[in-house]
Amino acid sequence: MTAADHMLDRYAALAVKIGVNVQPGQTLVVNAPLSTAELVRKIAKTAYQAGAKHVHTDWTDDELTRIRYDLAPDEAFTEFPMWRAKAYEEMAENGAAFLFITATNPDLLKGVNPERIAAANKAAGTAMYTFRSYTMNNRVSWSVIAAPSPAWAAKVFPNLPEGEQLNALWDAIFRATRIDADDPVTAWRNHQAALNEKVTYLNGKQYRCLHFKAPGTDLSVQLPPGHRWLGGGSVNANGTPFMANIPTEEVFTAPLKEGVNGVVRSTKPLNHNGNLIENFTLRFERGRIVEVTAETGFEVLQKVIETDEGARYLGEVALVPHRSPISQSNLIFYNTLFDENASNHLAIGNAYPVCLEDGANLSREELEQRGLNTSLMHVDFMIGSAEMDIDGELADGTREPVFRGGNWAF
Repeated sequence: MTAADHMLDRYAALAVKIGVNVQPGQTLVVNAPLSTAELVRKIAKTAYQAGAKHVHTDWTDDELTRIRYDLAPDEAFTEFPMWRAKAYEEMAENGAAFLFITATNPDLLKGVNPERIAAANKAAGTAMYTFRSYTMNNRVSWSVIAAPSPAWAAKVFPNLPEGEQLNALWDAIFRATRIDADDPVTAWRNHQAALNEKVTYLNGKQYRCLHFKAPGTDLSVQLPPGHRWLGGGSVNANGTPFMANIPTEEVFTAPLKEGVNGVVRSTKPLNHNGNLIENFTLRFERGRIVEVTAETGFEVLQKVIETDEGARYLGEVALVPHRSPISQSNLIFYNTLFDENASNHLAIGNAYPVCLEDGANLSREELEQRGLNTSLMHVDFMIGSAEMDIDGELADGTREPVFRGGNWAF
């Protein structure tokens, strides 16, 4: 076995045992690009060895995606195959676990009409809304991991010879996901314990508001009564633990829908479905986005927030120290799975119901009444830096430091 095979085996084991945590007799659904076939085969083998009953693979392909956007008629982007949505719903209802592998070219849809992208996103969001409620409520185990593609590797390492780019990105992914540790599974369990300390502290504080201050950012974010901070691993409806994102360095909660005021500036590029949005600002009044600027990708960003009314509000606020391992790598991954774990971030759109103490059992209307946002969209964007300070405001109006100079202040 080569060293590369050994690392891939470890990565597959991490995805199966810590990510989705496959149980005996369970079905695993893997949504993956064709370019990741070697990794998917290792994941399937590991899953069956762990007792999986079925491993179903739902393949995607960047080249086919681009062909469709270039050549299909406009009406094609207002439709989504409901048989596919229903299949995911049925498998979720029967307790399947879901593993999503990302390897997308950050420039895949560069030059495509933003109207087409927006229509496709809305159609998919509408069709998959019920299935997405299973994941956002943690009713099923689910996880997202990444694997390199040549186009993605070239974007991250443009100064390396072409023959070295893919291996360089694999190495960066292995470091970010702790695969290079002596025992990756133990390393992840220790990391979970460290995140739990921050979650416990913040839940004990129950701040009513967070105040963000950095160059270009002056933002206040109210938090709803009964909010919960979460981080690292989750537990599904059957009590089985899983890790939704590998890597993850964040602790997060949901903001009060109409409680966000001020201006915020992005600090890293946002790759949204194959289009880069860079150097953008959002201004909020009573939670609603009322002004948008962007040096690159303005039309794409504008279409995101026009998806529905909820896309004009925030659904997540997440804290990540500047000294996190991914941030210290000094790499821009052009992939939100990694870049959001190098930076404090916010998310436009739908909130995670589990960020309320009893949120998983509430209807969409009840969540809105409790102050959480609902939307077809959930788009994370990065706002953190070494210059960011955050204050937490207690119920009596007292402020105390949460972040100073981009890192935890306690």
